[in-house]
Amino acid sequence: MKNVLRATLAMAVAFSSVESMAAADLLLYNGKVFTAEPGQALQQAVAVVNGRIVKVGNDAEVLALKEAGTQVIDLQGKVLMPGFIDSHSHAIFGGVKLKSADLESQMLPFDELEQRLRAWRDDGKARHGDMLSVGGFPSTYWSQLAELERRFNQGGWADTPIAFIGWDYHTGWANKAMLKRAGIDAERVKSLKGEAVATIGHHADGTPNGFVADAGLSAVVSQLPAPTFDQLLDAGRAARDLNHRLGITALMDPAANAMPGDAVFDFKPTAQTVGVLPVYKALSDKGELELRVAALMVANPKSTPADLAVLDQVRKQFSGVDNLSLPGIKIFADGVAEVPAQTASLLEPYKNSKKAGELLIDPAHFGELVSAADARGWLVHVHAIGDRAVRESLNGIEQARRDRQSEVTHSITHLQLVNPKEFARFKPLNVIASMQLYWASADETSIDLLKPYINAMQFQYMYPARSLLKNGATIAGASDWPVSTPEPWKAIAQAISRKGPKGVLNKDEGIDRETMFYAYTRNAARAIGLEQEIGSLTPGKQADLIVLDRDVFNVADEQLADTQVLKTYFSGREVYSQP
Repeated sequence: MKNVLRATLAMAVAFSSVESMAAADLLLYNGKVFTAEPGQALQQAVAVVNGRIVKVGNDAEVLALKEAGTQVIDLQGKVLMPGFIDSHSHAIFGGVKLKSADLESQMLPFDELEQRLRAWRDDGKARHGDMLSVGGFPSTYWSQLAELERRFNQGGWADTPIAFIGWDYHTGWANKAMLKRAGIDAERVKSLKGEAVATIGHHADGTPNGFVADAGLSAVVSQLPAPTFDQLLDAGRAARDLNHRLGITALMDPAANAMPGDAVFDFKPTAQTVGVLPVYKALSDKGELELRVAALMVANPKSTPADLAVLDQVRKQFSGVDNLSLPGIKIFADGVAEVPAQTASLLEPYKNSKKAGELLIDPAHFGELVSAADARGWLVHVHAIGDRAVRESLNGIEQARRDRQSEVTHSITHLQLVNPKEFARFKPLNVIASMQLYWASADETSIDLLKPYINAMQFQYMYPARSLLKNGATIAGASDWPVSTPEPWKAIAQAISRKGPKGVLNKDEGIDRETMFYAYTRNAARAIGLEQEIGSLTPGKQADLIVLDRDVFNVADEQLADTQVLKTYFSGREVYSQP
């Protein structure tokens, strides 16, 4: 109700401004204006006052507001849309990656890999104190563990701790020197119970082979020194500038109380665990946070309702910061599905291991946590890859809905494997499907590292966008940057084609472009709790706008991926213009 009243007041202020203003600040006309208001036809023009939209309509209506001092822009028939919103982006982490050694998912021959590592060691990009770290490793390297062990545990590498981080940020490999630094040995392997055994790869005698996943990876990465505050500020600026270039004007940061290198899979936050939130605040204080950031706090998967009081202390420390909101919490329900990790939680076991992956949440009590967050007005955003993790996440949200019918919109992200029984549950439970559809590709990850190890139904419904949509689910666009590209147009094109180097991934699950336009605007605004402020072009909302280089309503599907943003406006002010 508070959100509705706030929006109504904002709209009233906007309309009263039209009546009394000396001039509109900005008029954009002669365009194809997609408002992201359902059922509304393309418009021609938009008027802006004090950073907010006051009029959307035809050229004559909007140009009538022109007076001395008004900036008037002829769009020359180009498409104007709301600024895009990424419902799952680790922006500061992504900014750090931009300045670090990274393979960017290239599978290099081992000789070339060694050459790259030497070069990055020498120029400092991979160096962290006396340790070396490189990110962006494709999962296909993990099928060649023997060669990684042979090369990087001998000669000049033997005494240098080395960590290779997977593209997915869930898997990695460490040499013996790094394993020793992280305290990973045969005794630690022996202490692992149940599905947790998969988090540390090992030989038959129990000695680690260097492969690590989830909690195992966190143990390794936590040894790397944290970036300095100045480095994080630079990363934040780099992330902001990249988002502007891509037309992204708002995002959800799903781990804002964590720092790069924190063990997020077994996170135990305190009131002092503030992560990158001070970075966002510092940028805001300097007037440099020209993005709406909805920052979530990671809670431990086994948290109790009482634990939320600690997170509330963090929220209060950062309340009232311009362009920063703290709408809720993020929970990890499981890990990742690809071999050799297989830490995603499945309803039927993986064919090779006969194990079903580790469910991180406690299904007997998870609903209590969701309900307690819901009672506070907090949204809950759940990482769920496997079909069992998805089911148990929905079960937890269902308990909150039974306890009360709040207006809080919860979401589940990733949704790689979803059992058909879950498709029809999203709409009545008001759960947004925050999907990284750039991953919906027939490639090595889906075909080689997953398909042989799951059953036919699980594979058939991998990233089931159309099935969810047909059952009334709302899909929000998301990247999970820096896990994959933050470029929305590449994800939009992939959601339509589902093509990859190994064919087409379940063509029947492809969805249309207009659905994706809503996914990155109106729907994503709902997912991050800001639908009353942004996400569509309607009077009273913030004037976040992008101008495109092509008619995305009529170009061929194959041309969508190459769409370029010509201009980005944040709160009515130009923050990017293509050179």
